[in-house]
Amino acid sequence: MKVKDLMSTNVESITPRTSLRQAARKMVDFGIGSLPIIENDELLGIITDRDISCHAVGLGHDANNTEVQKVMTSYVATCFNDQEIEAAASIMENCHIRRLAVIDHDNQLTGFLSVDDLARASSALAGKVLDSAERSH
Repeated sequence: MKVKDLMSTNVESITPRTSLRQAARKMVDFGIGSLPIIENDELLGIITDRDISCHAVGLGHDANNTEVQKVMTSYVATCFNDQEIEAAASIMENCHIRRLAVIDHDNQLTGFLSVDDLARASSALAGKVLDSAERSH
């Protein structure tokens, strides 16, 4: 099975100048735990709910006046939308992440693959990813 068969394609994004508060509000509104940071069609980074709560607010950043670019993760693990789900799960496991950005061969973001998406196809793959992600936190 290919990643494109499981991934979520309706991806919300923000710009680097979005405030932490606006990013958190968007996550709440859409029921998501991460947002890609995109500018000029380029994927610059990602911010997660954990980044906001632990690494930003927990360290004293003002959520209303701090831009996500100050605390975002610049490295974003990716896979291609035409890869097999086993390859994507391996990337997630090796990077200790629960969400994987999916790109096309023009390096454009086309979606996200979550551990929940994986679970729909293979509980074994999802379990391995979860075990790996939990050990890293």
